[in-house]
Amino acid sequence: MLAFLLDYNYQSTNKIRKRLYTLLKKFMTNAFLQFVMVGALNTVITYLIYITLLLYVPYMFAYSISYLVGIFIAYFLNTTIVFKTQTNLKSFFQFPLVYVVQYLINIYFLQLLIEHFGMNDKLAPIVTIIISIPITFILSKFVLTGRQH
Repeated sequence: MLAFLLDYNYQSTNKIRKRLYTLLKKFMTNAFLQFVMVGALNTVITYLIYITLLLYVPYMFAYSISYLVGIFIAYFLNTTIVFKTQTNLKSFFQFPLVYVVQYLINIYFLQLLIEHFGMNDKLAPIVTIIISIPITFILSKFVLTGRQH
């Protein structure tokens, strides 16, 4: 009986490993890695814009402007580098909705991690961003290419 349970547990664990590997392999495509790199570049650019704007305007205004500029930068980098699609008005106006969804997801997980799991409020945003990257990738791909896979 013990041998059966151990074998069953091994097979179950092996199936989980295979599923995780398949899922990880699916996300670790060139497009996904480019998406992460473009996102990192965009973050640096928008942060520099934010820091520069702080010299002239209050932080809330500086953040809002840099966030909006970041959406436009993300749109152009994702269309030209990541998904290699043409820019058009439809996707241009749909793309900011990806960031509205991302913002709502991030707020939800931020609150969940801090208030329900007691995570440090300085660490929680990092975890939240990591959680939202695959979702943002899928939504961006759908908006910019019309395909989910």
